[in-house]
Parts: sequence; C-alpha cells; structure tokens
Amino acid sequence: MDVLTPRSLEEALRLKAERPDAVPIQGGTDVMVELNFDRARPAVLLNLNEVAELRGWSQADGKVWLGAGLTYSEAMEPKLAEALPALAEASRTVGGPQIRNRGTIGGNLGTASPAGDALPPLLVCGAEVKLASVLGERVVSLEEFLVGPKRNVLAEDELILGVTVDTGDESRQTFMKVGPRNAMVIAVVSLAVRVDGDLRAAFGSAGPVSKLVRAELADADSFPQRVAEAASPIDDVRGTASYRRHALRILTKRALDRCLV
Repeated sequence: MDVLTPRSLEEALRLKAERPDAVPIQGGTDVMVELNFDRARPAVLLNLNEVAELRGWSQADGKVWLGAGLTYSEAMEPKLAEALPALAEASRTVGGPQIRNRGTIGGNLGTASPAGDALPPLLVCGAEVKLASVLGERVVSLEEFLVGPKRNVLAEDELILGVTVDTGDESRQTFMKVGPRNAMVIAVVSLAVRVDGDLRAAFGSAGPVSKLVRAELADADSFPQRVAEAASPIDDVRGTASYRRHALRILTKRALDRCLV
C-alpha cells in the first residue's frame, strides 16, 4: 500500500486526479477500522494531515466555515460551541478523547454513515458542502450530498474542502443521542433540533441517510410524531425499528422542551 502526503491543497487535488483510487485519510477513525478488519484494502492512501487549507474554522455574516480537517475536540471549544451548540453537543458524544482529537468533520461527511454524529447538527443548520477537484469547485447542500448508506455524491477525483453552516443568531438548538452507553458506541438513534422561525429536526441511525424534517412553530405539538413518521429505521443488533421510532418521538419532545423555553 502506497501513502501519498501532499503539502498543499493544490498538490492534494493533483494527486487525487492522478490517482482517483486513492482513499483520503486524515483522522483515520473510520478508514483505519476498515483496514484493521480487512474490510478494505486500497492500493493508495492520500494523507491530508499536512494540508493546512483543510484545517480550522471562521465566522462572518451569520455563517460559519468548517474546514474538513476540523476535529470534534475543536468543535467543542467555547467560541465555536457558542455559535454551533448542537454540533458541540454531538462532538462530546463521539468516542473517547483520543477519537475526538483525531476524528474530523470531513471524515464524517466522506464516510456518510447513517449514524454519523455530526450530520444531524449540520443538517439543521443548512450545511452546504464544498467539493473541489483540479477542474474547479462546486457546492452542494448536505441533503443532496448524502445519497445512501455510506454513499455520497463525491466524484472520484474530488476532495471535501469543508462546509458552510448558518449559525442562526436567534436560534435555539440541541443534540440528543441514545446508545448502550454514553460514549464509544454507534448511536441507536440520534437527533438534532433547531428552533428559530420554524422547527427543524434531523435524525441519525433511523434511515438510510440522516434526514431533515421541517414544520411551522404552530405545529410543535405534532412535530414529534412527524419526525418519527419521517424515519425509516431497521431492526438490527442495536435496536428494533419500533424502538427507534419511539425513541425519536421522545427525543424530539425533550429537545423541543429544551429549545422552546
């Protein structure tokens, strides 16, 4: 297995164009699991740890830019947590300190797991994903980006640069998660809720992709049931479909109680 280590975004895009089979790796918290369990054996890894353009975040005009290399630990830091509290709450539930220090937002997007903890908070904040190749850049909404379990619209020569999200200065938002224990587990079901001019909820582990549900403020009483009905969960070793729908109703009600005070 070859490992390519570009020192700039320009070099990274060139290498990805030359070797479209190269698997990007930064935190490695998803990729290394696949390698360790021999579920994947790529010929080339594209190590993005030295690409400074993918790191960090910035805020301007009610929008926040999150670089693909932003870690969960960085998402928990006070200044960013104040702007995006649901993302910070979700980040606190991701694994242990070692995983939070390594795992990245871009990795969550690239893996596109229905259980990705960062995806519901990003969805309720209207995330737009910026992608790039040697041919140029394009922006797609997160709803369009996610197309199935561990599937997204990323072309084979593209890399994820990051996401832009709306902070919603007057909004209230929160994240909740059900699992066998508080950390280091895949969610049985997760939920982010945002309340401002309307109601928005996005769930994880309750369908082939994380999904956004909207309603008017006047529909708050029926919103928990609407969220549960929008889900399409399955029975698996972590929980039944029936339990997941029930949990979504309860979590949505609790999240609304928290956000509508």
